[in-house]
Amino acid sequence: MAIRFEWYENPVPPEKADEKKIHARITLNGKVDTDEICHRIQMRCSLTETDVSAVLNALSHIMGEELADGKQIHLDGIGYFHPTLKCTEEVTTATKRKNTKVKLKSIQFRADQALKNEIGKVELVNIKHNGHSKKLSNIEIDMKLRSYFADHQLMTRSDFQQLCGFMKSKAMEHIRRLKAEGKIKNIGIPTQPVYVPVAGYYGVSRDRVVTK
Repeated sequence: MAIRFEWYENPVPPEKADEKKIHARITLNGKVDTDEICHRIQMRCSLTETDVSAVLNALSHIMGEELADGKQIHLDGIGYFHPTLKCTEEVTTATKRKNTKVKLKSIQFRADQALKNEIGKVELVNIKHNGHSKKLSNIEIDMKLRSYFADHQLMTRSDFQQLCGFMKSKAMEHIRRLKAEGKIKNIGIPTQPVYVPVAGYYGVSRDRVVTK
């Protein structure tokens, strides 16, 4: 089976919008869980699947303990693991209590050459599907919202997502922009937002008041 990938446009500043460059991004071809891994290891050795599961569980605990001490871990034929850090806010040499503004970011992994060799030569296939957000200008979005609010008083994030054909992340990006521009506001709660147009936008009279 081949590695499937799609082309995505690189984000660029507005002044360089005509210099479109793209990059390839893998579309994951399913997932293999621990049970499957245990079964396939058992097929290659004398251990039972229960034994393999116990070993993997113990390995996870031991690796966690060592990584928590800031150590690098090397598993032959697999690769290297090490922790990385990030600051919780911008820090300068003059920042007070700098040591309290650092936290664990992630666990980085670098594959051994042996693991890369196991992968060998791969087949790559470019695929297309409807999982991308549509490209709409801000004006086109405004037009869609004006039409939507002509028939609806309230709008959820999923409503906006479906209206514009956006993925969730792109929908939230534009919702934040519209709120910052004072065109819509949330009359729900932070965890369950419900959006309405601000008076003066999308055909809503400045005299009209929308309540929950």
